[in-house]
Amino acid sequence: MDRSQFIAHVERSQGALRRFLTALCCGDAARADDLAQETYVKGWLSCEGFRDSDKFNAWIHRIAYTTFLNSCRSQHHDMPIESVCHIEGDDRADASFRYQALYVALSQLPEKERTSILLYYLEGYSVEEICGITGASAEAVRQHLSRGRRHLRGILT
Repeated sequence: MDRSQFIAHVERSQGALRRFLTALCCGDAARADDLAQETYVKGWLSCEGFRDSDKFNAWIHRIAYTTFLNSCRSQHHDMPIESVCHIEGDDRADASFRYQALYVALSQLPEKERTSILLYYLEGYSVEEICGITGASAEAVRQHLSRGRRHLRGILT
């Protein structure tokens, strides 16, 4: 993949990738932007061997998910859930900040459930595609989706 192809793919995928990362970060748009930038840098550095442009979105989401996991491991965030309800966005925060209650609920899900829910419902990936992004088996993804829906239902009601 050359530079112009990579840029074209980035332009088409950046909205979806930012939504995914913002949701993974439970509404923290600044952290999501940092992770998105790091994801695209990693993608650029490894895109030379990438050939299947039809699977660019899944490939870049896989890099983003791995980047997010590495970020979580290196920066352990201990923020009480009550304080998350009072975070206010700045002008850069997109309209998705209206869904703050959902972000709070998502933050209470285990990481694997939250990721599966976001990829399936927010990004529209199939179970098989989620397997490719997360490295989990199809049965595990289905279990994460089922448990995640059940947990969200309990949290939101």
